[in-house]
Amino acid sequence: MMKFLAGLFLGVLILPSFLYLDFRFGKPPVATSDPPLPLEKLMAKTALHARLDREMPRSSPFKADAGVYLEGARVYKENCAVCHGLIGQPEPTIARGMFPRPPQLLDPKEMVTDDPPGETYWKAKNGIRLSGMPGFQASLKDEQLWAVSLLLANADKLPDEVNKELTPSSSEAGKKP
Repeated sequence: MMKFLAGLFLGVLILPSFLYLDFRFGKPPVATSDPPLPLEKLMAKTALHARLDREMPRSSPFKADAGVYLEGARVYKENCAVCHGLIGQPEPTIARGMFPRPPQLLDPKEMVTDDPPGETYWKAKNGIRLSGMPGFQASLKDEQLWAVSLLLANADKLPDEVNKELTPSSSEAGKKP
């Protein structure tokens, strides 16, 4: 019984006190350039995927076609490219300073074409806490969110006119990354 009480004392009082002091004196990583806490990535991914499995839409209310892709490209260029980049563009300056680093969604190595559109829709609508990914539910319509989601789900097989829309113009290409 004595060991149990000692363990309870340590677990309830001592450990939380040390954790509080660690946070109080600024030891945990809070700068984007700091390395992650042990298990931070695992815990964040596990929680996100559990929520996605429970809440993401299983099918799109819209048909994926060139018109939807063009609308998605316009919305993406205006709202997403600042962090997630355009075709053939170096990683944007904002993205280089973020933790976790936002994927360059139009780069063939980082495309999310294997993600169901409902997953991308959920992420764009709700955002991802503590990642820099905002939720667009208050600023974009559902149709716009679905258009971007369908665009990204099919980013590896877009028509030329859509790829052209997602390529920086000559004035944008001249900007420093």
